[in-house]
Amino acid sequence: MSIATTEEQRAVQASVQAWSRAVDPMSTIRRAGDATWRDGWSSLAELGIFGVAVPEEAGGLGATAVDLAVMLEQAAHELAPGPVLTTAVAALVFGRAGETVAKTAERLAEGEVPTALALDSGVTVEPAGDGVLLRGEAGPAVGAEAGVAVLVRVAGEGDPAVESWALVEADDPGLHIEPLETIDASRAVARVRLDGATVPADRVATLPAGFVRDLTAGLAAAELAGLAGWALTTAVEYAKIREQFGKPIGSFQAVKHICAEMLCRTEKIRAMAWDAAVTVDAQPDELPIAAAAAVAVALDAAVQTAKDAIQVLGGIGFTWEHDAHFYLRRAVATRQVLGGSTVWRSRLTTLVRAGARRHLGIDLSDHEEERARIRAEVEKIAAAPESERRVALAESGLLAPHWPQPYGRGAGAAEQLVVQEELAAAGIERPDLVIGWWAVPTILEHGTPEQIERFVMPTLRGDVVWCQLFSEPGAGSDLAALRTSAEKADGGWVLRGQKVWTSLAQQADWAICLARTDRDVPKHKGITYFLVDMKSAGITISPLREITGDALFNEVFLDSVFVPDDCVVGNLGDGWKLARTTLANERVAMGGKSSLGQSIEELLELSTPGDPVAEDRIATQIGEATVGSLLDLRATLAQLEGQDPGAASSVRKLIGVRQRQDTAELAMDLAGEAGWVEGPLTREFLNTRCLTIAGGTEQILLTVAAERLLGLPRG
Repeated sequence: MSIATTEEQRAVQASVQAWSRAVDPMSTIRRAGDATWRDGWSSLAELGIFGVAVPEEAGGLGATAVDLAVMLEQAAHELAPGPVLTTAVAALVFGRAGETVAKTAERLAEGEVPTALALDSGVTVEPAGDGVLLRGEAGPAVGAEAGVAVLVRVAGEGDPAVESWALVEADDPGLHIEPLETIDASRAVARVRLDGATVPADRVATLPAGFVRDLTAGLAAAELAGLAGWALTTAVEYAKIREQFGKPIGSFQAVKHICAEMLCRTEKIRAMAWDAAVTVDAQPDELPIAAAAAVAVALDAAVQTAKDAIQVLGGIGFTWEHDAHFYLRRAVATRQVLGGSTVWRSRLTTLVRAGARRHLGIDLSDHEEERARIRAEVEKIAAAPESERRVALAESGLLAPHWPQPYGRGAGAAEQLVVQEELAAAGIERPDLVIGWWAVPTILEHGTPEQIERFVMPTLRGDVVWCQLFSEPGAGSDLAALRTSAEKADGGWVLRGQKVWTSLAQQADWAICLARTDRDVPKHKGITYFLVDMKSAGITISPLREITGDALFNEVFLDSVFVPDDCVVGNLGDGWKLARTTLANERVAMGGKSSLGQSIEELLELSTPGDPVAEDRIATQIGEATVGSLLDLRATLAQLEGQDPGAASSVRKLIGVRQRQDTAELAMDLAGEAGWVEGPLTREFLNTRCLTIAGGTEQILLTVAAERLLGLPRG
């Protein structure tokens, strides 16, 4: 779990980890003395961290900003001391600024010129030969200390669309450094004053206005991902071995939930940092919004994760001897140096209100031949009468392309996305099979040929509608605790029991149902998977009225309902295994092109700019919505590479449902009178309360994440 998405990037991170083992940066941080970070500087530079994203013609490796972010993440995980981030920023800045500064870029890329960065500088400039003369207070500079060059912004009266940045060499007599006592023991900060510092033209880079600030913010988010990753790993490993009351503390639900929340925050930071780095090369016009969103989320998330690590560690985490406080110090210092999260949330809302959007997508250019074939099929379907389109979609395999032929196309991840795009372009909306999306894959994998023939194509055509009879009054998240029984009878089984929270029960033709066929074995065994005809004698459906006033769910009573043997799926007692197949089945799909989603767009329309408190709350939801879109994107990319999406998809529900609930509540808060009268806003607020209950409660999902993703012991 990291920013890295390729094997090559993971190998590079391993090399940074090996560097850490060799030089032991933590011992460097703990040693008193000036610039002890230099001991490992040259060997870190040899890994290419400063030149990885610098173009080859400027002396770099010609890779991407994502590759740089991956290395910075791991360097921060190891708490690499010194001006690592700022030197990498300076190298990339000069690497992008043209041929006239290429030699300076090469020196920076090789690590020859450790460089600090004064983000808020605006020193005055005077012509001096072929260069400039700089004077003024450059403000606090991250990484500044004796023997370190400083990158400062040069004030000017020229084109407001560009800005110039000057590299002041460490030995320039006009450079004055006033060290500051900083909370961060791993990276210096100093006030910088320039008194006639001379900078030749080949050390002045001119770039689009705001680029350096946004680049620094985006790459700082990568460092924050590394800090959070270390905090998460450290807390989890300690929770596995530290015992209290005769058990590892990681077996206690309270500790599990802290660790699971740490995982969620860390995955958020990784996704946002990755995206900010992506835009540097692929979509530079969207770097401002990507960077603002990244740090708006990452700054507080990293600090909280570092604090939680100390909480899990307990007393040992509060000692100077443990490394945890150094990570907290770096996270807090980074937040302060960048101006605080409130500043970036304000910037994020301002950008969004001005029309900025993060446009997400996947490059499928390698599948153009496939696209042409699919487009031709889609065009034929689009030309057919609307009443015939569903059958045409079903018979072509385009309705469920991920299903095996002849019911689908056996499509891989990329082909599924191409199908989705082509159907959308033609204005064809695929019917939603609802529970059928879960029922049919289980039948295809475990059912008999007769069951497949009987149910699959009719489901696709819309002749069969499904509901799910899993949950019971005493078995919600714990499906294995169900009490519905199935007793053997002549030619089949007799089911008795009660199911609850069943949607579509009154419209469904068939149900997938779990019932206990053997009470003498452990609860996860002895469960069998049945297909139940909802018109069978003995079925009573009672609607459940929800807090919205609607009755979408139902109780279903099974009073001696006969199910024939040919409606048993799989082997007797394999129901639990089949149910897991059902619940795990997911298609590959991408959401809309905008990272915000419709609910955020509506939120912006509801509110009036100008209220800083409201704008800050809106920015929080913009950030969370963006996180959700990026987690979806990263999970899809992993599937395209044949990889397990891992934690990114597992934490998606936890993050997504909270965001939907919070957005609905915020919309109600901002709407004035419409927020308390019965209407769409109050209805949506009430309706979203089910999201942290349905499909597994939030608390159960946190426990599952802690146990299955982090490896914490069961209680």
